[in-house]
Amino acid sequence: MSVVRWGVLGVASIAVRQVIPAIKASRNGVVTAIASRDVERARASAAQLGVAAWCGSYDELLQRTDVDAVYVPLPNHLHVPWSVRALQAGKHVLCEKPIALNAPEARVLHDAARAHPGLKVMEAFMYRFHPQWVRAQSLVRDGAIGPLGTVQTFFSYFNDDAANVRNIAPMGGGALLDIGCYGISLSRLLFGREPVRVLGYMEFDPRFGTDRLTSAVLDFDGGSGTVTCATQLARHQRANIIGARGRIEIEIPFNAPGDRPCRIFLQRGGSSEEISFEACNQYTEQADRFALAVLNESPVPTSIDDAVQNMRVIDAVAKSARTGLWERP
Repeated sequence: MSVVRWGVLGVASIAVRQVIPAIKASRNGVVTAIASRDVERARASAAQLGVAAWCGSYDELLQRTDVDAVYVPLPNHLHVPWSVRALQAGKHVLCEKPIALNAPEARVLHDAARAHPGLKVMEAFMYRFHPQWVRAQSLVRDGAIGPLGTVQTFFSYFNDDAANVRNIAPMGGGALLDIGCYGISLSRLLFGREPVRVLGYMEFDPRFGTDRLTSAVLDFDGGSGTVTCATQLARHQRANIIGARGRIEIEIPFNAPGDRPCRIFLQRGGSSEEISFEACNQYTEQADRFALAVLNESPVPTSIDDAVQNMRVIDAVAKSARTGLWERP
């Protein structure tokens, strides 16, 4: 293959607005088909996005011979079932975060991936591919702020639509799974190890039964990560990475815009430096990196093992919120 031919399972907003246009703009991939359980929605989305083929079922797309890899943007409770079916159909899989509803379910996908060693599986944490995070990681790794002490993340938006999947508990709704997973992923990435214990707090919406506000402390045995996420607070996000001799602040850490520059701020001693990055589509970068792993038969940037570990920490936060105790992932 000279490029990866993509199929998309579903017409979710993230797929239609972000990922499909990003793949179409990539160097190493093309979108050949899109599927929906509503064939008219599939047809309309294909026409809107310039995709040649559409399917009225996910299984129909998985049977296509002109699809090498699938992107799975379905509701959270469908991530593992359809990722497994895609692997069984011989397709590489890029699955939206969170990879699963819980760690045991993530292990099901992990085992399916191990049973198909020639196929690639990756959780779609797109923020990791933005140049601002490549630089931030490098600064931390090279000791620019001294020994890492704590990583603080905040991510919130307001959504009280009862029909939205983010507010439907059986579908995996709630703040922790939807956006708290970012802060947990980021803390683990920067420390380069797993937390030894976590402490969690959750406030639940009485109508939906989903967590609308979650905070967590991650103990890295020589550092900490603090994560706060919310689905019914004013829209805001920020990340602070603080070491013994300096601090890095990420202005838009997770859904960095693709149409304008981004900034991070490096403070050391009495000096402050603003570091700017040209406009970059992190979804396109993600698609290209995944496609290169397929084309070169090399490891994906984020392993399925990492996805399982992230879910273990998420599970521990939820358990701690119930027990009121420190819990080990």
